[in-house]
Amino acid sequence: MANSQLAKQQVNTAVTNQPLMNVPAEQVAYAKMINYGQWLGLAVLVVTFLLYVTGMVPGMVHPSEIAQNWHLSAHEYLEVTGSPTGWEWLGMLNYGNFLSLLGVAWLGGLTIIAYLIFLVPAYLKQKDIAFFTIAITEVIVLVVAASGILGSAGH
Repeated sequence: MANSQLAKQQVNTAVTNQPLMNVPAEQVAYAKMINYGQWLGLAVLVVTFLLYVTGMVPGMVHPSEIAQNWHLSAHEYLEVTGSPTGWEWLGMLNYGNFLSLLGVAWLGGLTIIAYLIFLVPAYLKQKDIAFFTIAITEVIVLVVAASGILGSAGH
């Protein structure tokens, strides 16, 4: 039943040249940024991982040592390897294993960036206080969670 309705809608859309739904421009822009941003993040992850495992950018922890420490808890791993906690990894980007975290951080921050570039200004301009408030609240929650202020970030 649902497939036939979808097919009928697609035929009607093709005939009338009208979209199935009207999606606001700011939401389309947000979705495009998330789409292209996630591909960029994936590329950064792949490139930085390859730099690390090939030894082109040596790691603080050699790739062969990682498997030897898989059995450890996160706390024990940090002690054994001397790895930093929280945002301290930003000061260690000269090591391949920490350079790889740039892609992770980009992917984690992409929603915040896209909200601030597309949704928050659009809702403010439209004077849509409800959506503006929701968007700002989401940004604040994500920033506070990532900051570690509440003790939830890092290791």
